[in-house]
Amino acid sequence: MIEERRLIDNFITLTSIDAESGQEDALRIHLTDALARLGITARTDDLGNLFARIPAAGAGRPVLFSAHMDTVRPGQGKKAVMHPNGRITSDGTTVLGADDACAIAAILEALTVIYERALPHPEIELLFTVGEELYGVGSAGFDYSKIHSDMAFALDLTGRIGTAAVAAPTILSLDISVRGKSAHAGFAPETGVNALSIAAEALSHLSTGRVAADTTVNFGTIEGGTGKNIVPGRIHITGEVRSLCHGKALQEVGTIEKAFRSAAGRLGGEAEIKFTEKIHAYRIEEHAPVVERLRTALSALDWGEPTLVETFGGSDNNHFVKHGLSGIVLASAMELVHTTEEYTEIPELVRCAELTLQLMTMEE
Repeated sequence: MIEERRLIDNFITLTSIDAESGQEDALRIHLTDALARLGITARTDDLGNLFARIPAAGAGRPVLFSAHMDTVRPGQGKKAVMHPNGRITSDGTTVLGADDACAIAAILEALTVIYERALPHPEIELLFTVGEELYGVGSAGFDYSKIHSDMAFALDLTGRIGTAAVAAPTILSLDISVRGKSAHAGFAPETGVNALSIAAEALSHLSTGRVAADTTVNFGTIEGGTGKNIVPGRIHITGEVRSLCHGKALQEVGTIEKAFRSAAGRLGGEAEIKFTEKIHAYRIEEHAPVVERLRTALSALDWGEPTLVETFGGSDNNHFVKHGLSGIVLASAMELVHTTEEYTEIPELVRCAELTLQLMTMEE
């Protein structure tokens, strides 16, 4: 029932609209108009998220479908290029925006088919978020009292259609300040306390990378000092901890804090470690109703069993689960995201729309 040409044209139109994080207005207006043409009234909240509810025209539990409107940089002036093998890329100077235009196009196409054919469906809720690429700032601040659904499908994952993420990590952002004492490195180095030496001492006692099967640690930036002939009196380090277990993420931060404070104490300086929780870990059981709905949809399409995976990336679904929804993240025909080599393939985009339609029109 999916019209391939219409789906592709809509996808290319979506990618042509600039929508880097924080600049989603034009895309939101486009989506509001597209939904209105289907008779769907969408409302914008104070953060810029777009929410709509479609009353039930059949039996079944309410279900939420979500995609995000923003793209990463470079995302200004995107131009989709269709290749003879069915692949769609950018022109190589920007991202394509398949993340998350594939999802939006699939949702719009499924809704169009439902309205054209008057297909029965349960209550459908739609949430198009802003700032997902910034740790989901739109979904973090959304008013979840508006939601009737207890299950959610966030279309925002790489991999073949039928793949779903049922677990994602806590991400803790680290901000570390190390203070020593500046001094002239030639005339009076002994009067200084080298903040870089403190940082190096602390880091030498810490593991980085994949520190456990479910946990990663990274120190991404370091800056400080005022001159090559000055003992550095201040060093600033940023990093992150990710873990599929929230408790383990907190334990790693504790280990990092202990290492820096210990090194600072030994060498005569000070260290301050701050962390911010960007997203909170979740895990959905493989036989939860939302997973069973996916399993039933794939069976109805004769596509076999879902591929259930863990991901070390965050998404809006982290916030959905934190606020009481049972949600999973679905593959949505996007590959090599966050790069200028990003692409989608037409057959997978069509399958994404077909699966979305099936999920929307199932009674249970």
